[in-house]
Amino acid sequence: MVLTKGDDFPLHQTPEPVAYAGTDRNFYDRYFFNGYGPDGSEFFAIALGIYPHLNVADAHFSIIRDGVQHCVHASRELGMERMDMAVGPIRIEVLEPLQKLRVTVDGEGIKADLTFTGRAFPIEEPRFIHRIGPRTFMDYTRMTQNGRYTGWIEVDGVRRDCAPGTTGTRDRSWGVRPVGTRDEQPHGEGVMPGFFWQWTPLNFADRSVFFHANADAEGHMWNTRAVIAPDGSAAAGLIETEGRMAAPLLAETRWPDGGSLTIDGADGPETLTFTPLGRFQMRGIGYTSPKWNHGLYHGRLVVEREDFGIEQCSPGAMDNFHVQLPCKVVSDRHGEGVGVFEQLIIGPYQPMGLTGFMDLG
Repeated sequence: MVLTKGDDFPLHQTPEPVAYAGTDRNFYDRYFFNGYGPDGSEFFAIALGIYPHLNVADAHFSIIRDGVQHCVHASRELGMERMDMAVGPIRIEVLEPLQKLRVTVDGEGIKADLTFTGRAFPIEEPRFIHRIGPRTFMDYTRMTQNGRYTGWIEVDGVRRDCAPGTTGTRDRSWGVRPVGTRDEQPHGEGVMPGFFWQWTPLNFADRSVFFHANADAEGHMWNTRAVIAPDGSAAAGLIETEGRMAAPLLAETRWPDGGSLTIDGADGPETLTFTPLGRFQMRGIGYTSPKWNHGLYHGRLVVEREDFGIEQCSPGAMDNFHVQLPCKVVSDRHGEGVGVFEQLIIGPYQPMGLTGFMDLG
């Protein structure tokens, strides 16, 4: 057995010390943040993950400036200690649980000091359980919260303060999903792995709106919900409802080309129209990255800078399928806001005419 800092807190989920997280090698515990100015500019994102059974912690910070996505990646051996929330130059501090967190970065020419303050109590999304054939693909819980940022970001000596009105979203998820080295075991005859995901956390003047959808290859939803969170809401003040998204693909890509979301609001159906303002490649914070995918072992401590032009990202490469689009969002009932349209489609998806594993729309 190994006793660690967490064992002095009431955090245990099994009869063992906190260092052990059940028996599934794919167990993970992750932080995610994104942020953007009121016009969708200066888009940035952060991810930090802990993988107890893989003995790995990794973190990523990425920001878009002048059409270039600047990234710093870091990975280290976990050493069993899950309470040390720093990986190389990237650190997360919980200043006020469920309300205020701080992110700092200092390495590879990229520096940042950002404080996130929640606009309302976090929402707990429905538990995500999905199987591909007989194999469990994911089983996790996620909480999501919109908030406002203060602070600054510096890239290669150019420091900019967060613009007034900088907002964004953070989430915390934990459980089981594919992490680390890919499982090469075949799924079996006739089983085609695939994944469809849309997520739209939105910021309006006095409220937040959330929608997400997971679907199978035929378009049947297996996890979806919408939530309206008035500013300052406690848990009991969050309004759970349903939503329906219509979003065509941008030609010759698997990226959304805007969209229209209809939600069932307290005062009747509400339609929200999305106009993309840019594109953020999620591989910049590890998602589907060939080299920096989450949970991969790189050594005792490895830190690396990566920069790439947004327009040079091939839409036909699978590591570029996963995107977040900052968007202007106009509601037919509640005015204009700004938010994100995240989408990842891997494999066939009949409603959009995708029949192969990597064909484009």
